[in-house]
Amino acid sequence: MSAELVAAEGLPWPPSVDDFFLPPVAGPFVTKFSIMIWIAVALLLIFFLTTYRNPKIVPGKGQWMAETLYGFVRDNIAKEQMGTAGIKFAPYLTVLLSFIALTNLFGIVPFLQISPNSHIAFPLVLALISYVLYLGIGMRKHGALGYIKKSLILPGIPWPMHFLLVPIEFLQVFIIRPATLAIRLFANMFAGHLILLVFTVGGFVMLNSESLFIQVASVGAFAMSVLMTFFEALVAVLQAYVFVVLTANYMGDSLATEH
Repeated sequence: MSAELVAAEGLPWPPSVDDFFLPPVAGPFVTKFSIMIWIAVALLLIFFLTTYRNPKIVPGKGQWMAETLYGFVRDNIAKEQMGTAGIKFAPYLTVLLSFIALTNLFGIVPFLQISPNSHIAFPLVLALISYVLYLGIGMRKHGALGYIKKSLILPGIPWPMHFLLVPIEFLQVFIIRPATLAIRLFANMFAGHLILLVFTVGGFVMLNSESLFIQVASVGAFAMSVLMTFFEALVAVLQAYVFVVLTANYMGDSLATEH
């Protein structure tokens, strides 16, 4: 099918970056993305408030799910990365993991079918929150100057090497860390959505072809879209886990007494 014919029939092909800039739903600031964010917040509030409204010694299914999630984050992320000092940050990390995983999974939910994290603004905000948090707890423990010194000055290094290493450490701690947090999450969700668009929309384009062979081959495109949907679900959860583990790691580094 030619590009002219695709355009004439109103088929959105090929997918482009414009697919990630959704039109407003009501007013300039109410978009599909912002609505999905509020849906995620509401679902998480309902889930945690409901499961812990009347906790029991023998938990029900909902309480068991919430306790399992919290226990996993506390024992396998917070304590692993920060030691016992990380236990008090486990509630925040649990909510962060739940929120990112849920909004990532929106990309495969019918009628939503896109993750807010495929737009750079949302991962950037999440990364800035983590950035402010690990800087804040580091400065609170060591003092502003003490934290900066601990972050930039490597112990046991000949002093001439500091002219090379201090700028590198500054870039790593204060610029690269938040940037890579945001870009990693954004790039994976962006690429995943684009791949699903390619196979799904491509399948419809092939199905509308005048060639019987191409119409039959469209079955392969639809099959790949289903396969990639399962793969995207795995990536959605994995990227939420990576984001939270790195956040906890940076917080643990801020709390450490040595570089």
